[in-house]
Amino acid sequence: MSEGRSRLGRLTDAVLGGARAARDKARELRDEFRTTDEPERALVAPLLPDEEIRYVGLAPVRTPENHRAGSQLADRVNAELAEALDPRALFGLLNIVNPVAWVDAVLTPVRIAAGVLLLPGKAAVLAAGTPEATEPEPAPGGAPREPLPLTDEQEAFRALFRLSRYRPLADQLAEIAYRRRYVFSGDLATLAGSLLLFLERYTGTPLAVTDTHLHLLRMGRRPDPDREDRRRPQVLWSVPRRRIARIESEHGARLMQFPSTIVFDDGSWIRIVNPATRDDQSRFLAAVRDLPGQRPTA
Repeated sequence: MSEGRSRLGRLTDAVLGGARAARDKARELRDEFRTTDEPERALVAPLLPDEEIRYVGLAPVRTPENHRAGSQLADRVNAELAEALDPRALFGLLNIVNPVAWVDAVLTPVRIAAGVLLLPGKAAVLAAGTPEATEPEPAPGGAPREPLPLTDEQEAFRALFRLSRYRPLADQLAEIAYRRRYVFSGDLATLAGSLLLFLERYTGTPLAVTDTHLHLLRMGRRPDPDREDRRRPQVLWSVPRRRIARIESEHGARLMQFPSTIVFDDGSWIRIVNPATRDDQSRFLAAVRDLPGQRPTA
């Protein structure tokens, strides 16, 4: 009998020891993934002196290619088709009646939401460090291909997004809209479309939420603890909170993915996926708690 109790005692000790080890490991992992955005807030604060910063994202925002079931395959196929389609066919698919007027319409929300005057100097500052779009091959016969004529504002817009100077802006913008139609409302001449352009052309772009605005930042990832933080954030895009109709958020199917759909008052919407920790997700949800929309359940 005593031998049986001894075996039971050893088994109990082993089980309890395993449970303690698992608990300690869980605490260690939780502490490892516990984050704060205080360093980022300190960097961004001088850019927004009149605003209360409530959230700064710690990872780049990415637009996923699959917005609904089965669209990933369709998007891959259609991305290839977009390269082969005549631009006029793209315009028809996107209901673009007048490509020239459409380009001017696209400029308007970018001009408003970017918070910058689209002049060549400022556009060049924002575009610095972004790879130039690949230029086409020379024209048949070896003749040099001439850049297309653009107004000063159009040239600043082209430089800001590093579009090709040898192809019509309308063609290039239509291809972007067609390629990303599963992740936004499909019209670049909207607030969602202007945000999509910045997400399409820039990397290292976390969101920041203040008491009055939603901002898209160009900042990059936080350096390792033993390295100096040399980041110099820039505000790429801004929109007043009053123009956000709602934000629909949900926990992603995979660890550390946080999908949200932002709907603006002009009816446009864009779906973004923020690869973030639970702490980062909680800070974001707290920062937008006064905005309508679905929130993930615990």
